[in-house]
Amino acid sequence: MYLSHLTSLLALALAVASQDTSIRKVDAAFAAANLPANLDITFKPTALLEVSLPQATGPPITLHAGIQVPRNGNTDTAGPPTFHVVGDVGKGPFVVAAVDPDAPTPQAPTSAQIRHFLGGNFFNHGGLLKNTTPAISEFRQPTPPAGSDAHRYTFLLFHQSEAFASQTLVNANTSVSLFNISQFAAAVDLGNPIAGTFMLVAPDPTTTSA
Repeated sequence: MYLSHLTSLLALALAVASQDTSIRKVDAAFAAANLPANLDITFKPTALLEVSLPQATGPPITLHAGIQVPRNGNTDTAGPPTFHVVGDVGKGPFVVAAVDPDAPTPQAPTSAQIRHFLGGNFFNHGGLLKNTTPAISEFRQPTPPAGSDAHRYTFLLFHQSEAFASQTLVNANTSVSLFNISQFAAAVDLGNPIAGTFMLVAPDPTTTSA
């Protein structure tokens, strides 16, 4: 089931390379990738989250839900990303989280979830989300190991709760492995994500280690 979903997504991803413009299509892409079930979240987005990855040369890559992004020798996905929100979500604050539910491989995700980013105190400045405090977990570049199928690197946007500001469950020294975004969101009263997107990243053909 997963492989058939992934095959369909790969075909779709090759045909798209622009930002998300439809909440309905993002919702459908998450469902097709089985992400709500795998992350144990309720995903009914009310806005669009735009995630852009800077490039050494040329314009940034802006994610479209399900886009296939090549690693290209650690350049395309190095980040750190910038975040925009499209929709009537207010000024904030917001929490942005990024997780990999497929580590070390989608077939045997024994290390999942890997926490690739977790930051709060993001505020909406005309669509651009700017954080006023350092991230709890700075952006961690995707590094799918050799031989793995593509991983689904997933970005989620939440309204920030009062409990988040005083949370002690995660800090800069907490292991990024075996994270659970659903359990964390419930523990700090974040509720359901209001927006999200994801990218597929496979190892480079020349990759020899994780």
